[in-house]
Amino acid sequence: MKKIIPILLAIFIISCQGNAQKDQEKEQEKQEKFEVSKTDKEWKAELTDAEYRVLRKAATEPSFSSPLNDIKEPGTFVCAACGNELYKTEHKFMSGTGWPSFDRAIEGGVGYGSDTKLGYQRSEVHCARCGGHLGHVFEDGPRETTGKRHCINGIAMDFEPDEK
Repeated sequence: MKKIIPILLAIFIISCQGNAQKDQEKEQEKQEKFEVSKTDKEWKAELTDAEYRVLRKAATEPSFSSPLNDIKEPGTFVCAACGNELYKTEHKFMSGTGWPSFDRAIEGGVGYGSDTKLGYQRSEVHCARCGGHLGHVFEDGPRETTGKRHCINGIAMDFEPDEK
């Protein structure tokens, strides 16, 4: 029994180090595949706390908290981290969910991944330029257009009105 405890302790320590190293490698891999690539420290310095939590740590803002929900004027929604064009007002619709919703993105503006944080698989949306987490895509959007609902955290975007 005395020999088993040190062996189990050694295995535990090695496995913890392996997981930490894998997390670092995964973060570095993510940084390398986007045009805008910054360290975690740089993102923290540039973004507000709320933007950082959503864009870099995949948090979700509270529903009905974004002023972007009410925007109807023509313009473009851009990534709050890098300014990449993501969505046009003309593709925005009121979903009643409490987050800005769009039936499609600007071509090349977003990328997609998989998220299983809630115990089931969801389609995650991220900025194609910097990798910032934006939200998720669901299959309950307007049937007369794409049938998709891009449910996007307002804090992850800025709005640029069209020039008149």
